[in-house]
Amino acid sequence: MAPVPKTMSGILIEETGGVEVLKWKTDLPVPELKEGEVLVRNEFIGVNYIDTYFRTGLYKTPLPLVTGKEAAGVVVASAAPGLKEGTRVAYVADHAYAELTAVPADRVASIPDGLAVETAAASLLQGLTALTFVREVAGLAPPHAPTNQLGVSEGPWVLVHAAAGGTGSLLVQMLAVHGAKVIGTAGGKAKCEIARRNGAQWVVDSKSEDLVARVKEITGGKGVDVVFDGVGKATFEADLEIVARKGTVAVFGNASGPVPPVDILRLGAKNVKLMRPVLFAYIATAEERAAYTKELFDLLLTGKVNIHIHDIYPLQEVGRAHADLEGRKTTGKLLLKV
Repeated sequence: MAPVPKTMSGILIEETGGVEVLKWKTDLPVPELKEGEVLVRNEFIGVNYIDTYFRTGLYKTPLPLVTGKEAAGVVVASAAPGLKEGTRVAYVADHAYAELTAVPADRVASIPDGLAVETAAASLLQGLTALTFVREVAGLAPPHAPTNQLGVSEGPWVLVHAAAGGTGSLLVQMLAVHGAKVIGTAGGKAKCEIARRNGAQWVVDSKSEDLVARVKEITGGKGVDVVFDGVGKATFEADLEIVARKGTVAVFGNASGPVPPVDILRLGAKNVKLMRPVLFAYIATAEERAAYTKELFDLLLTGKVNIHIHDIYPLQEVGRAHADLEGRKTTGKLLLKV
């Protein structure tokens, strides 16, 4: 391997705000490895909505900051047993918007043969989010062990907002694999067609249809057992109307803004469970991360789940990627190329 340089290129946030605060730097210090870490030369970096929350200050963090939560590349230095230089890896960890990132070894996954580096980079954070939500929120076991924790005797009714987006498209695919009756929402005919191709049996156009009336029609008045909502403020009131008795509303994103404070007494009429699930609490241990990552890679390698990459942007143009994501101009996954 080539010698590790002292400085590197990357994106630095020195103040919160719009895309203009994403500053391209060529003289960032290369992180020094601690025991149990590896240094990864990033090839592809995943862009996720959570990146925009740190950029705007919605999620508080000390500044200056190199943000970014996932990437894939090659190990160029190792202070951890079992991970050698030259190993292809993907990871979910902090400070990915850079040429090089120091990552704890237990947060790194070797990329299996047959899986492209860009696919690994595009799949890990949103794929693990979708998979853990299917397992932990919806309570759906693998197809070969068809039991669930929802108390329904057949495949549950599940609604996924933004079903043509990155996490939404993966949720729809995984839910369909597990036999759920999936309703997707999407804005416009093109995105609705993508949601159908992902496996949504019914699709509601959020730009032209009445969501509540349509869901009641589709489900025969029952409502849905689970709502997966990455939109937030704009859709939450409808979520409470369309969820079935004893159902679950899982709000996991804030694309339209955070949900305002909720009067908990509103949940009592239908005994609704309200959740704010976060991936990292489901993969808090090395064993959880390894098990879920293996299952995700198996789903990709067998073709049961597919990753759609919307576009690949040069790292220097990360501001354009954020603007496209926040402007709802994208379907599927956005990547940065180092």
